[in-house]
Amino acid sequence: MHDTHCHLDLYQNPPQVAAEAEGAGIFTIAVTNLPSAYEAAKPHMRPFRHLKLALGLHPLLAQHHTLEQKRLFERLYSETDFIGEVGLDFSKEGAESKERQLESFRFVLELLRKQSKVATLHTRRAEKTVHELLSEYGVPPVIFHWYSGPVDLIEKISNRGDYFSVNPAMLVSAYGQKIIKRIPRKLILAETDGPFVKVNGRPARPSNVGLVHRYLASQWQLTVSEVVIQLEDNLQRLLQGIRR
Repeated sequence: MHDTHCHLDLYQNPPQVAAEAEGAGIFTIAVTNLPSAYEAAKPHMRPFRHLKLALGLHPLLAQHHTLEQKRLFERLYSETDFIGEVGLDFSKEGAESKERQLESFRFVLELLRKQSKVATLHTRRAEKTVHELLSEYGVPPVIFHWYSGPVDLIEKISNRGDYFSVNPAMLVSAYGQKIIKRIPRKLILAETDGPFVKVNGRPARPSNVGLVHRYLASQWQLTVSEVVIQLEDNLQRLLQGIRR
């Protein structure tokens, strides 16, 4: 199993959550919000074989995208295969920092163009711009984390070969369900976005990707085991494509 987008460092008890995911053998991409957060988390991640630390530059923290942080991002870039959380946020929350976000995202795309990675992207209210920039820079396939954009854009994103990670919050949303139906099976991955997504009032943990498996099994009329195999095939295809 896998969880392609989880903020392990933001739980109240990160070591416990990390140990649970490792013990269950869940391949987990532990995203960070800034290069300094990535660097701080590195020593704590070394014992875990299944947990992969991702280098982040979160759009909603654009005020912290200083020259120092970007230099640190660039220095750390070559030591990891995983990038995230990066992207754009043009919602009301991120509107004031739009131009700074674009500058930072272009900075990340330039690096991705030169040396491809597994990248998980934040795209809220900026899905079209993100898609256009990915095409402009010729970046290999990425993951659209918790996609909530226009349904009619899904086909264009899919045609570029990009993936979509689905979390438990999407399963209980009418619009989330509509989006899931439009995503090609070969491009779906699982995520939790814990601790931000809640399950039964508690922060989602990597093991909660089982909810995604069961939902897709009911939608696709497959067994849970068949869904897990499909999603793992999808993940391996993405990893192989990045590392070739």
